Amino acid sequence: MSDSSTPTERSAPPDPDLSGRRIGDYQLLRRLGRGGMADVYLAEQVSLARKVALKVLRHSLSTDATYVHRFAKEARAAANLIHPGIVQIYEVGCIDGVHFIAQEYVPGLNLGELLKRRGPLAASQAVSILRQVGAALHRAAEQGVVHRDIKPDNIMLSQQGEVKVADFGLARVADDVNLTQAGVTMGTPLYMSPEQVEGKQLDARSDLYSFGVTCYHLLAGRPPFEGDTALAVAVQHLHNEAARLDSFRPDLPDDLCRIVHRLMTRSIKSRYQSASEMLRELRALPIAEEESEWPNLLDGWNSSELQAVADARRQATQQLAAVMKTNPNRRSAMVAGGLALAAAIAAVVIGGLIAWSQRPDSLLAYDPNDLPKIERQSNAQDQYYYATLIGTEEALLSVSRFFPPEANATNQYYSRRATQRLAELYLQADQTTAALQSFQVLARLSATEEEFRAYGLAGEAVVYDRLGKAEQVNEKLRELIPLRRRLEGPMSDEVTRLITKYNGSSS
Repeated sequence: MSDSSTPTERSAPPDPDLSGRRIGDYQLLRRLGRGGMADVYLAEQVSLARKVALKVLRHSLSTDATYVHRFAKEARAAANLIHPGIVQIYEVGCIDGVHFIAQEYVPGLNLGELLKRRGPLAASQAVSILRQVGAALHRAAEQGVVHRDIKPDNIMLSQQGEVKVADFGLARVADDVNLTQAGVTMGTPLYMSPEQVEGKQLDARSDLYSFGVTCYHLLAGRPPFEGDTALAVAVQHLHNEAARLDSFRPDLPDDLCRIVHRLMTRSIKSRYQSASEMLRELRALPIAEEESEWPNLLDGWNSSELQAVADARRQATQQLAAVMKTNPNRRSAMVAGGLALAAAIAAVVIGGLIAWSQRPDSLLAYDPNDLPKIERQSNAQDQYYYATLIGTEEALLSVSRFFPPEANATNQYYSRRATQRLAELYLQADQTTAALQSFQVLARLSATEEEFRAYGLAGEAVVYDRLGKAEQVNEKLRELIPLRRRLEGPMSDEVTRLITKYNGSSS
C-alpha cells in the first residue's frame, strides 16, 4: 500500500493566531475556535462593514490537494442553500496561500447551550424551532443535501429569536455519495438515525430523525437514549422505542408529542417523508408561537456572559486538539480507524465530533497497539454494529471470528454484511487485491443470495475498472444483468457509470 500518511498525521506546530491580520477584504478580529480542518475567526468584511465568520484552512493542510478539495467541497455543499434558516456562505477564496471560507456570523447561543442554561423549552418555543428548522431542512432536501449531524449544538439561536442550522461541513450531496466511504457513520451517536448507525445510504429522512431526537431532548431535558459508550447509544436507536415524551412533560399538547415521536420513528417509511409533510401538520397545531419569548429568554446573557460561553466553547475545542496532538501515531489511530467510539464519547462531552468527523481517507493506517481490544458482543447483529462504528479491518473480521457464519442464518447474514464493509474499506485504502478478494467471496455465493451476489459482481467490476481491465469489467457487467435490480444506492450508480463508460455493452 502506498504511503497513507496525511498532513494531519504528521507532527506539525499549531497554526499561529491570525487575529489582527487582514486577508483580502477581511480584517480578522479574534479566533472563535478550531476545527479538524480549519480555524474560525470573527472578522469584519471591510467593504461592507459587516461581521463574518471566516474559516481558514490549516496551514499544514493547505498544500495537500485532497484537503483543499474537501475544504472547498464543504463550502459548495452549503453555498447553494440560500435560506434564512441556514448559515450562509458568502465567499470561498485563496489569498497569499491562505484558503478561506467567509460565512454568516450568528451572534447568540446554540440550543445545547440554551438547554443547559434554561432547561427544557416551552411548547411554543419548540413549535418555533420545529417551524424554522423544518423550513431549512426542506430547502436542503430540495438541493439534495443531507446534513448528517443535526443536533442542538448545530442549531443557532440569535438574540432576535431567529433559528439557523449551522455546520453543513458534514453535509454530502445525496446523489454524489462516494462508494468507498460507505460505513463511515458521520454524526453524533445521541442523535443518529438507525440507518446512519448501520452505515446505509442516507437521505433527508435521516435528518428528520435526528431533528426529532433533538426536539425530544429540548422538550424532555434529556435525550431519548443514553449509555456509557457510543455503541450502547447507537444500538438503542436500532432496537428501542423512546419513552413517551408526555411521561416527562404532561403539560405538552398531545399533537406536539405525536409530531416529535413520528419524526424519530425507526422505520423510514413510517417517518415523515419530507419536512414539508411535517410542516403541514405543525401548522394545524393550536399553539401560538410566542416568538417574543426568545429575547426574554436571552436577557440573562449579557455581552460578557455571551463572550464567556464563546471562550469556553473555544477552550473545549482546543483541549481536544491538544489531546489529538500528543502523539502523532496515537492521533492517527484515533482519527483513522480505531477510536471512533472514544472520539464520539469525548465529543458528546464537549459538544462536537471534531476529530471523528475529520477522519483521513485511509481507514487502514493505524497502529494496532493503540486501538481498543475488539470485544465480543452478545450476538452477531450487535457485533456487526460495533464493528462498523469502530470501522477497522480487525473489527469487521471479528464478526465472523466470534460468530461463525455456518452456525445459523443470522450469523451468516451479518458475516456477509461485514464482508461488504470490509471490501469497501480495502477499496478506499487502494488495496485492490484485498478488495477484489472480498468482492469475489460475495460474487461466488449461491444463487439464492441475490443481493450479496449482485454486490460482489458490481464490486468486482469497480475494481477491474480501477485496474484498467476493460474485458473483465464487461464480463462482470454481463453476469450482473439478471441481478442488477437487487442493487441500490451508490453501487447501483457505479454500475450505471461503468455501463456508460464501456459503451453500454451490458445494457
